Amino acid sequence: MSASGGTKAIVAALAANLSIAVAKFVAFLFSGSSSMLAESVHSLADSGNQGLLLLGGKRAQREATPQHPFGYGRERYIYAFLVSIVLFSVGGMFAVYEGYEKIKEPHAIEAWYWPVGVLVFAIIAEAFSFRTAIRESNETRGNRSWTDFVRRAKAPELPVVLLEDLGALVGLILALGGVGLALATGNGVWDGIGTLCIGILLIVIAIVLAAETKSLLLGESAGIEEVEKIKASVVDGDTVTRIIHMRTLHLGPEELLVAAKIAVRHDETAAEVADAINAAENRIREAVPIARVIYLEPDIYDAEAAANGTNPGTETGADPATGTGTGTGTDAAPLTGTGTRTDAAPAAGASTDKATGAGEGPSAKDSGH
Repeated sequence: MSASGGTKAIVAALAANLSIAVAKFVAFLFSGSSSMLAESVHSLADSGNQGLLLLGGKRAQREATPQHPFGYGRERYIYAFLVSIVLFSVGGMFAVYEGYEKIKEPHAIEAWYWPVGVLVFAIIAEAFSFRTAIRESNETRGNRSWTDFVRRAKAPELPVVLLEDLGALVGLILALGGVGLALATGNGVWDGIGTLCIGILLIVIAIVLAAETKSLLLGESAGIEEVEKIKASVVDGDTVTRIIHMRTLHLGPEELLVAAKIAVRHDETAAEVADAINAAENRIREAVPIARVIYLEPDIYDAEAAANGTNPGTETGADPATGTGTGTGTDAAPLTGTGTRTDAAPAAGASTDKATGAGEGPSAKDSGH
């Protein structure tokens, strides 16, 4: 896992949660506080979640195979989605159940100094973990707001750790409030209410994480800034005159696929087109280093036909002036070429255009890592 995956933040959170889970469970045994039991299970679930994130980062580093020619980068998304399921089921639902039982049959908290002392220790430890996650996130967040960072980040680990740590801190404050009110009033119902609030909080965070990681699993395009850099890199104003349409897709947090149909001058030779495509790919990789898989297909662009919507090189909804848009491509011809990857991982055979019988050539080139 790269630095953008937040390995340091994950390890810090794992260490904090393991120590806190043990302390909370000991406090529960001595005090009988349901808030402490819910919080100990919460910390144990968080520890398992950090283990899942580290495992996903490790498995994502496997080399591509013929069966998975684009590699295993998306495993990080899968394990992040599993985290949301664990947080919902083990953390949230258990806390809701325990809170309901405590409200229905409340009992006084014994040895109050155990839960209070452990909660104060846990708040300090979680604050340290949260600070580490914030510092790691600031290295990649840029000028984006925290909400936009969580919603738009392509590496799932840091948003997961951030939300978990935030939830843990708020949960600890709720637990401390519940225990404090139970001790002040002598009514154990407050301890149950605090536990119930913790469960609801964890369920909300789990739903947010599930929604964000589901989007990543479905496949997200490059960010607006990266797309603009790619567009500016493709057109050289000489052989490549415009982008007819383009698609980008994250194969993993640090691997981007770029597929584009580009307009070339009708009087260029095959060798000149090949050189122009190679140069365009190099410019793309320099501008956006994570663009590791690139397909460029040359075509002849007819502005008049595009304005009338009859040019096969445009897509539905495209801007006639630029040839770009967000609609579905209307050209039926697939990308041609072998799709040879230049990294060490083997490619899964040839992607030869069956319609034309085209084999190796510049009209669609996968540049690989």
